Formats: sequence, C-alpha cells, structure tokens
Amino acid sequence: MSHIELGVDETLFPGISGPMLFRPQTAAPMSDLVEVLLRGENTLSRGERELIAAYVSSKNDCEFCTDSHSAFAAAQLDEGMPLVLRVRADPDEAPITPKLAALLRIAGAVAKSGREVTTELVGTARAQGATDEEIHDTVLIAAAFCMYNRYVDGLGTLPAGRAEDYQAAAEAVVANGYLPLAGRAPSALNVAAS
Repeated sequence: MSHIELGVDETLFPGISGPMLFRPQTAAPMSDLVEVLLRGENTLSRGERELIAAYVSSKNDCEFCTDSHSAFAAAQLDEGMPLVLRVRADPDEAPITPKLAALLRIAGAVAKSGREVTTELVGTARAQGATDEEIHDTVLIAAAFCMYNRYVDGLGTLPAGRAEDYQAAAEAVVANGYLPLAGRAPSALNVAAS
C-alpha cells in the first residue's frame, strides 16, 4: 500500500499510474516528457531509449520502472528480453554497439549524480559516433527516470503483480505511446487494465 491514499485500487493501477491519477495536473507534463523522450523523433531507436530507461531504473532499484521499461524495450528490440537482461547486468559485456554502450555508461553516471558525467565519458561516446543530441537525450532520459523512479518509490507504490501485466502494457506502449487515451488512464501506466 502506498504511503498516501491515492483513491484507486493499487492492484489495478500499480507503480506510477496511481500517483498520476491522483494528480492529473502533474501527470500531463510528465506523460508529455516521456512521450517525447522515448517515442519522439530521434536517431536512437525507441527500443534503445527504453533500454536506457530500464537500465537507469535498475541502477536506482526501482522495481516497477525496471520491469515495465524492460518489457517495453524488449518489445521493441529484435533481441528481446535476453538482450535487456544482459544490458542491465553489464552493458560493456552485452552484444550492443560501442556507441550504445558508451551512452549507457553516461546514463549510469547520471543515475549516481549528474556530476559523475565526465568529459571522458562524453568524449568516448563521441568517439563511438554519438551526436550531441544523442548525448543530450541520454542525459535527459536518465535524469527524468531518476525522477520517475523516486516518484514511484518515494510514494511507496506497488509494482505490478505479474510479469504478464508488463507484457500487456508493452503492447499498449508500442501501439499507443504514453499519452492518455480518451476517457481512461494512460495505457502504458495502467498495466493491469491494458
């Protein structure tokens, strides 16, 4: 049970969905931000950006965000969940491009502190072909997910009860994104009802 009364059945609205329904005024800009960061026009694929979100969430020990964004990444990467799990364990040992590995090192640094991002990390990413926009977006995805992770865990919300719930939500995210659909909670967040 969350630390505050959210006014919803948390088994139906786990993780971030309950707090977002509790405060729709703050949910709207948060949904807009994640939609742009993870689904907007970008040279990094949607799967790669979800992988950054899952990796940062795992570094922050946020169970709901780690599991949900791992499922969302897996649904959009040809290699699926086996790759996601390898990246979460050690991006330097995972079968990904050197550029993505360098960006994940930057994301991991942001998860510790923004000041952990060094000119060396950025230089390595550039040497591996990362553009300034990709570096920028990696830092912003990582920073945003630090906020989302702390939002979920700071309110003590529950993760989804079953792995299948995240799979259903992944299908909804791939099809519809993160913005609310008319007349219902954001499909990506309402994992049990997706």
